[in-house]
Amino acid sequence: MSWANAIPIGLLIFIVAGVYSSVGLGGASGYLAILSLFSIPHDVMATSALCLNLLVAGVAFWSFREKDFFSWHLTWPFMATSIPAACLGGLCKISFRAYSLLLGMVLIAAVIRLMMDRQNEERPLNGKTLPLKAAFPVGVGIGFLAGMVGIGGGILLGPLALLYRWGGAKQIAATTALIIFVNSMAGLLGRYFGGNLRVLSPWFFIFVIVAALWGGLLGSHLGANFFSNRWLKRILSAILALIAIKLFFTVGRGMA
Repeated sequence: MSWANAIPIGLLIFIVAGVYSSVGLGGASGYLAILSLFSIPHDVMATSALCLNLLVAGVAFWSFREKDFFSWHLTWPFMATSIPAACLGGLCKISFRAYSLLLGMVLIAAVIRLMMDRQNEERPLNGKTLPLKAAFPVGVGIGFLAGMVGIGGGILLGPLALLYRWGGAKQIAATTALIIFVNSMAGLLGRYFGGNLRVLSPWFFIFVIVAALWGGLLGSHLGANFFSNRWLKRILSAILALIAIKLFFTVGRGMA
């Protein structure tokens, strides 16, 4: 990988890390999209995305927790099932075309629902206890995808938690950041034991790590301190829509 490619990749990763971390996400979907443009092998992409996820989500969690947005009560039910599921997912391989189509459909549905809910975004939370019968299977699903594809799962957990108003936008951002962190770690362990752990060349990997770190620090600081709940929802909706379009474009090109 030459510096001619490394510099634009680093810049794009810095931007992705900043935008995603502002809403408590690690950015794996964005990293995968960026790396795919440069013909990097899929297993290298997945492992590298999980490593960057681990870093950026950790920074985001620290920023939101420092502002007292973290709720253990909201987080532990998802962690209980997502961690072992992420380890199992890391042992598996899946058709990228099938995954892209499925995830794209889920993301579009989430965007539509979030856009419809904007007029009521300031209404009180539902006040109900997080139902374990819903949290446990959700944890399994997001964890399995985390390890299998190289994402943290927060891109799915965040919209669900917002739709059912299990917490405020920033509280959910803190929860998704921690879930992404632990799922990324579990996914990396699964990939290691499954023989799928391959990363970028050392010097290039360090370069993108630094870019992601600075982007994550900036984005999580802005998200935790300055962005309102309305802006958090708008940013999340835009992120989901862009990712879905990219996924559908990839599937359509592969079928052509």
